[in-house]
Amino acid sequence: MRPNQLWDLDGTLTDPRTGITRCFQHALRSAGLPVPPEDELLWIIGPPLQDSFAKLLPGASEAEVWRLVTTYRERYATVGIFENTLYADIPSLLRAVGHRRNFLATSKPRVFAEQVLAHFGLSGLLQGTYGSELSGERSDKGQLLAWLLEQERIDPRDAVMIGDRKHDVAGAKAVGALAVGVTWGYGSRAELEDAGADHVFDSPRELQAFLLGP
Repeated sequence: MRPNQLWDLDGTLTDPRTGITRCFQHALRSAGLPVPPEDELLWIIGPPLQDSFAKLLPGASEAEVWRLVTTYRERYATVGIFENTLYADIPSLLRAVGHRRNFLATSKPRVFAEQVLAHFGLSGLLQGTYGSELSGERSDKGQLLAWLLEQERIDPRDAVMIGDRKHDVAGAKAVGALAVGVTWGYGSRAELEDAGADHVFDSPRELQAFLLGP
């Protein structure tokens, strides 16, 4: 197996459903906009936040989208970030593959990602944390992975990207890394396979067996 493992965060290591959807609803409500129920907002988990607001509100200007992002972050930074759950078997999985190099690669702003990892005691199981900037820079997964590989001097042929959404697969394909999808998050097997995932796994234990293989 490739010696460098790049991990998505939301929907892969942790389940952020409550925090993300409630903060999204808070931003819409604060702007006097219609607020969809939580079950209709699960599609926003994974893609860059500004892209989700723009998709939900196609007539909104860039400035309006970023005002919504700012309002979202006001709640997320103090409340939503902790409305989060660690998926079972993730700590044992990361420890089992700890003899290889493991990095976080998330579209979430790095400042928030680092807090989530620390909250769940995962920081010491990763060699580095890579995320977007609050400005939106490197929120595209392909750009983020290219930056990570450059900074860590990793040949993409020696890397595997592990995530639950098509954006993770697309990012891996863009840089030439192996794309592994997982279905316990918010992307279906069909979404991942249609995006071109090289492998798809339904549980952390199945993924662990694969990563520990030859």
